[in-house]
Amino acid sequence: MYEENRIFAKKHMKQRLKISVLNLALISVLLVLCACERNPPIPMGPTPFTIQIPPGFPTNLNIPSYNPMTYEGIRLGRYLFFEPRLSGRFDPNIPGSGMSCFTCHNPRYSFESGMDVLNENRKVVGLTGVEAPTAMLPLINLVFQHEGYTWSGMVHPSNTNLGLEIPEYGVSIPAQEPFHFRNLESFAWLMIALPHEIHGTIEASVNAIANIPMYPPLFEAAFGTPEVTIERIGKAIAQFVRTLISADSQFDRFRLGKEMLCDSAFAGWLMFESERADCFHCHGGFGNPLFTTGGFANNALEDENFVHRHDRYSFTGNPQDRGRYRIPTLRNIALTAPYMHDGRFATLEEVVDFYSDSLKWSPTVDPNMKFVHQGGVQLTDRERRQLILFLQTLTDTSFITNPAFQNPFR
Repeated sequence: MYEENRIFAKKHMKQRLKISVLNLALISVLLVLCACERNPPIPMGPTPFTIQIPPGFPTNLNIPSYNPMTYEGIRLGRYLFFEPRLSGRFDPNIPGSGMSCFTCHNPRYSFESGMDVLNENRKVVGLTGVEAPTAMLPLINLVFQHEGYTWSGMVHPSNTNLGLEIPEYGVSIPAQEPFHFRNLESFAWLMIALPHEIHGTIEASVNAIANIPMYPPLFEAAFGTPEVTIERIGKAIAQFVRTLISADSQFDRFRLGKEMLCDSAFAGWLMFESERADCFHCHGGFGNPLFTTGGFANNALEDENFVHRHDRYSFTGNPQDRGRYRIPTLRNIALTAPYMHDGRFATLEEVVDFYSDSLKWSPTVDPNMKFVHQGGVQLTDRERRQLILFLQTLTDTSFITNPAFQNPFR
């Protein structure tokens, strides 16, 4: 009897042990599943980056689906933007032999080049010595711009042209992808090829970057593989440029109720927003924090005998677009001389004088230039000073000194 009870108890213990082990295994599986649901695995690949839109700014961003913003892409783009070896002909023993985006787009000048681009005849000349067709536009707040880039707006999704041919300078880029003119991604290959920019070759630039040990890992982090291509170079630089947002000038703080303007600057602002100075039609500020409509206008710079290059007409072919150019932002305007599409004015005083008493009529002059018949708005000397004081409140020092926008090689 005792032996039978012992055998029975032993069998019973084995069954209970099997059940306990099964229960334990089941509980472990459930715990793992719950943990996975609470803490899903971190996806591999580039980390999405979200642009922080300043108060009052547009929420519609120009970010094409084929180039989403990522931390890794922006980091790579920043290095490439300031990389002198991007020219493909950098020699550390020859000062100035390398060129990059930074060569002509310096944070100090709100990502323009300053007055150094003008020669003795007040013509805009690139560092290659070739005369440029137009002055530069600042690389700020471009993520909010949808009407195309450049003074004519030719870099736009509607532009179906491919490649580039400038026989007199030996430039021949095949009419194929990725050599398009559709968005900010276009500017990398254009900058390399254009004679008044780097005036290099796509092959030399790509090879130079590919043979620098630091770059293949950065390309892999941004795009999944270490391959260096001109398309990826363009995408990375475009991502970095889209982060260049200026929104913290004295006027911004005034607009948000955080700071006051001095009496003279306040008077200048009132003129700016009224028919007295007549600036608001194209650059209206309080309700338009970009300080540009983003459109194009013939601002009465030339009379009917003008011969324009690279105006809006050069892209659209519409005769009504003759003499019309991009309306640039006035943000950081005190830093971005020379002014106008051809760089003809060196100071804000010259610009204000022009709009005050030097307007010229032509058949396509913008209808908003309502005082063209009298040469301009005819400001007094005091009003001119007040207007300039207001324009100086649009300078954003935190933007031009932002560590995220500075040369990483320094």
